Amino acid sequence: VQLQASGGGLVQAGGSLRLSCAASGRTFGLYGMGWFRQAPGKEREFVAAINWSGRSTDYVDSVKGRFTISRDNAENTVSLQMNSLKPEDTAVHYCARQYSGSSSRDSHEYDYWGQGTEVTVSS
Repeated sequence: VQLQASGGGLVQAGGSLRLSCAASGRTFGLYGMGWFRQAPGKEREFVAAINWSGRSTDYVDSVKGRFTISRDNAENTVSLQMNSLKPEDTAVHYCARQYSGSSSRDSHEYDYWGQGTEVTVSS
């Protein structure tokens, strides 16, 4: 399984970005997917997750109401729409596959990780 994240960039505070993650393989629709991020000098943190069907999602409190995770199982993609971006959202963002079908916050439940895409929000 390979995960390819894209869509990062430099944006002013209040702006928007849409991250995408393309997955290889034929079983994408069986697994939950998540987005994590790591800011310079900080530990990796959970951002958002979606279960296999897309009917269940979860977000860290700091992004609720601003970010939306979605998936297209026909296209093997998961996306993260990020609105009202803040400087504290600056981080490398990673997509990952959860080893069952759920939407989990626990990074230990994710077995495949993308290479990361950098998001920088200027004030």
